[in-house]
Amino acid sequence: MSDSLDCTSAATDNPCVTCGACCAYSENWPRFSTEDDAALELIPEQLVNARGSGMACENDRCAALTGRIGVATSCAIYAIRPDVCRTCMPGDPECTMARRKHGLPAL
Repeated sequence: MSDSLDCTSAATDNPCVTCGACCAYSENWPRFSTEDDAALELIPEQLVNARGSGMACENDRCAALTGRIGVATSCAIYAIRPDVCRTCMPGDPECTMARRKHGLPAL
């Protein structure tokens, strides 16, 4: 997979490429928790919040999220995204909460 999730060539059975709700749920959610220093150093400085504790957000939207929520989205740093981003799975409780916030149906 490339450095970003390509929503034009992704499999149609992946609901994440037309969603992005989990990446725009809360400015406190894309936090760093289990990453080692080497992994964190890969994330561009402008995408890290001022506290260094997670991803920078504009309101509740992660700075690495591109596209329109519920239509077509991708992550600018997909290959090096934080662990919390890797653990959110389609249809899990976090996904369902985020989709609800954006008026999207549960999976």
